[in-house]
Amino acid sequence: MEAAITILALLFVAFVALGVYLTVKAVGAAKRGVDRTITQARRTVEDTTLRAKSFGQTGVAGELAQLRLSLRTSMRATQDALHAGVAEDPSLAESVDLFRRLSAHGLELDEELKRLEREPDRATVSGLLPQLRERTQRITHSADSLRWAARDRARQFADDDLDALNAQIDIEAGALRHWTVEERPGAASGGEGTSRGRRPGTDPEADWPAPPAGAGNSSTADESWGGPAREGAPQAITAPDPQLGTRYPWQKSARPETTN
Repeated sequence: MEAAITILALLFVAFVALGVYLTVKAVGAAKRGVDRTITQARRTVEDTTLRAKSFGQTGVAGELAQLRLSLRTSMRATQDALHAGVAEDPSLAESVDLFRRLSAHGLELDEELKRLEREPDRATVSGLLPQLRERTQRITHSADSLRWAARDRARQFADDDLDALNAQIDIEAGALRHWTVEERPGAASGGEGTSRGRRPGTDPEADWPAPPAGAGNSSTADESWGGPAREGAPQAITAPDPQLGTRYPWQKSARPETTN
């Protein structure tokens, strides 16, 4: 009895621990989802604000907003391209590491541009603009180089695969179009009377049944094909019995004789 109580207590503790673990995991996943949503919303609002400032404001404030917008757009596009490509091409892992190092410089520049937007001394900020513009161009140029190199690599692999597929399809199409028909036994060696060039099953002499035995010496065989009777051959007095001999596909079945 005590052993059963101990087992039940252990099972209860195990179920409670499992429930607590699953609850913590669910709460953590929900928190990460909320944080991701908030970050995405904040990023969208900030990008919209920068776009509005770059088009609506002139002078130092407008140029700072344009530099930030250009930097963020280039870095985000490169990040998405590399993370999407590394799942299919593991050789892009080194490019991802290089981009991570480049992102550190990009984030530092973005924070500096963000601080300068709130700087009241516009004359000093105006003097720093050439240097900030050069740094932004260097970072965006490196990010664009990585992004386009990854895209060119993926496109080259796709082109190579398509070329190999086209070659295989051409070989298969050639094999499907290649057919040979052997010569009929007893045909002339010069090629006359052969079945070459004729599809299998289209030779009338091969498909239709042979005439009945002895038909070569009577006029019945000639008349059955619609030709005249041979000269000197005996004429038939009565029609041949349709139930005798080999029948042709176009002949109708003879009606059975009835007796009264």
